[in-house]
Formats: sequence, structure tokens, C-alpha cells
Amino acid sequence: MLDLNLLRNFVVVARTGSISLAALQIGRTQSALSMQMQRLEQTITQPLFHRSGSGMRLTAAGEKLLAHAEMLLAQHDEILADMSGESLKGTLSLGCPEDYSIAFLPALLKGFCALHPNVELRMVCAPTSELRPMLARRQIEMALVSLSDAGAREVIREERFVWVANEAEPKILTQDVLPLALAAPMSLDYRAACAAMDAVNRRYRVAYASNSLAGLIAIARSGHAISVLTRTAVPFDLHVVSAGLPLLPTIGIALEFSEARPSLLATTLAEHVRTVLPGLKTKAEID
Repeated sequence: MLDLNLLRNFVVVARTGSISLAALQIGRTQSALSMQMQRLEQTITQPLFHRSGSGMRLTAAGEKLLAHAEMLLAQHDEILADMSGESLKGTLSLGCPEDYSIAFLPALLKGFCALHPNVELRMVCAPTSELRPMLARRQIEMALVSLSDAGAREVIREERFVWVANEAEPKILTQDVLPLALAAPMSLDYRAACAAMDAVNRRYRVAYASNSLAGLIAIARSGHAISVLTRTAVPFDLHVVSAGLPLLPTIGIALEFSEARPSLLATTLAEHVRTVLPGLKTKAEID
């Protein structure tokens, strides 16, 4: 017989790739959790993990069991919720870029948590380029991601990139080579900014590159460079600059999942996001 508690803990270990991190999330000691994973391997009669100093990596049998375990646990929770008439229960991991987490998540999660108070949400803030590998490794179950094609069918909401500076007409615009503060080179805003500058033959240099939204905002505030943010992420003390700079593109926001058949919790949150996010007014839009 498969123990559902063992399977739940196995899913956490598989997603985190670490006994120590999983133990912190579950609230058990590392030794107790290691013994549980050994007991599960004895039940399955196959090794589930490649163990090394760098962490726990699933074997082929472990990958197969993870898919079965997630499906079984989702069905178990759905049956209990349906039969008891209670609200949904369980843990759901959600990834989101930092600018969206500031602009959208408070309103989105406040409404969802009010409807489903027994759901525990685990948040991961990272750029889309980092969230997709985490989805592929099943470290998170779902994520809000940015798409370069704003007209794609799966887009829930559109956002425009804008140039931002510490004043409406920054003096650095007169420099022959414009200093920019951008996210990492694989990000959409980095590629959009460089493409826009190249299209008008405007000389520029990337003076600061970081995936930290706080870092980009700090450099823009200092006046040493012009940055690129989504319109919703522009703080009140920075200015959107349009004169003398090329127009930046609009991007799309979509949801992506780690599984082809997401869990009941994931589909419920996704339905909530698709309903609320398109009409959500951010502070930037209200101001």
C-alpha cells in the first residue's frame, strides 16, 4: 500500500531537490524525512533519487512516480473537498516576475485567499527566463510569465515597456552614448531595449544589468542611466520618458504549468487569475 503522507513528502523533496529544504517546508527533521524516502523506495522496490553532495535528483522511476503521485494527491484532495463540502485545501507553488508580484499579486492573492483560506501558497519571484526551467523541473506548479507576442491566444493581459528616468527630461539624453540599466541579457526588456535602439541607430551602452527590480529602480533614481520597466512597475518618483527615445513594444502576460494536466488547486487559481487580472487596475493606471 502506498502511504499518501509519504507521497506528499516525496513530491516536496522532488520539487526542491533537497532533503534539507524539503524538511524545512514540511516541518520534519532531515533524518526523519530521509528515512521516509528510503521507506518509499523499499515500497516501490526501485531507487527514486540520485543522491549527491549537490542535492537529490530524480531517477527515471522517480520521474514516473512523481507524475503518478501528483495526479493521485490532486484527486484525493478533490474528492475530500467535494464530499465534505469544505473549501479547497493543500499547498500550491506559484512563480511570478518581480514587477508583476508588486503590481498584481496583492490584489490577486487577497481575493483568492479569501475564497480559499485553507490553501497554502508558496511564492517564487524570478524572471520568466528562470521560471520556465523551474516549471520543467517541477520545482513550481505554475507561473505568470511574459510573452513577446502580445497577441498570442493564451495572453491574459498586455503590458507596455517604457523608458524611465529620475526626471521627465533627463540630461543624459544629450550624451552621445546613452547609458542603460537593464535586466539580464536573456530577458524580454533587455532584448526589446537593444532592438529599439538598434532600429533607430541610437548609440548606447548597458551600464548596469541585473534581474533585481530594486537595483534597476535604484540606478534610474540615481540619474546615472535610463531603465526599462513595465508601465505597471514604474514607482511614483520616476518619470516615463518618451521624447527622443524609440517606442518600446507591448508584451503579454500568460500562465504556464509544470504539468499537462494541472492539479485542482492550480486550475482553480488559474481560473481566478484569468477572471480578475484583465480588469485589474494597478496604482500606476489609477494615478
